[in-house]
Amino acid sequence: MPISLSVVIITYNEEANIGRCLAALGSVADEVLVVDSFSTDQTVSICRQHGVRVLQHTFEGYVQQKNYATAQARHDYVLQLDADEVLTEELRQSIQAAKGNWQHAGYTLARLTNYCGTWVRHGGWYPDRKLRLYDRRLGQWEGLLLHERYELTPGQPAGTLAGDLLHYSYNSVEQHVSQLNRFTSIAAAELALRGKRRVTVFHLLLKPLWKFVHGYFFRLGLLDGFAGLCIAGISAWGVFLKFAKLRTMPAKSSAAA
Repeated sequence: MPISLSVVIITYNEEANIGRCLAALGSVADEVLVVDSFSTDQTVSICRQHGVRVLQHTFEGYVQQKNYATAQARHDYVLQLDADEVLTEELRQSIQAAKGNWQHAGYTLARLTNYCGTWVRHGGWYPDRKLRLYDRRLGQWEGLLLHERYELTPGQPAGTLAGDLLHYSYNSVEQHVSQLNRFTSIAAAELALRGKRRVTVFHLLLKPLWKFVHGYFFRLGLLDGFAGLCIAGISAWGVFLKFAKLRTMPAKSSAAA
């Protein structure tokens, strides 16, 4: 018998994205659940126009929010999406096939990112596989403050699905830099939480340089044109910012974090 699938999405002020995400689900979902962190825009209204189930829950962190959302789903089999992600037709067909012949604890999806209008296929950004389709009884979301990931119970196998998950990331370089500033602050706090407070010239100069060279040349980011150059340059700047913020973070801040 085919399994029943809950599509779970967490949101906060995603009125520009959520409608596109929901419209692309087609018939893969037996339930669509949106867990919203009290958006101040039209996110919730758009969700209700699409007839999906909406819960509101205070945001305590990405890991906590995604585990909460997964637990609220009506079905044990869950497809977790972000509001700025869209299923392609090929991926929808792959998910339908998996529903009819479920063989693994979870499945990874290849994510293809749109950066300022360009689909990025190099620089380490593609296929960017993420484990997003899973049996919630066989794993959970893990991580600290950033880079949450779904971890299956040790020994449980993961399969792969054909088709791309389209990720509409940044509309402008300004948006990328703005988010980078926020994420590097979180990343610095996470390093402090782990007790990794030592910052040297290696971290401030050589690691950013390697980030650029590795992404732009070794991972062929240069083939993505201007988008590839922006990604490599801003990513390198992000490495510098992360360690610079860590270097100037008072000891009491890391303890409070």
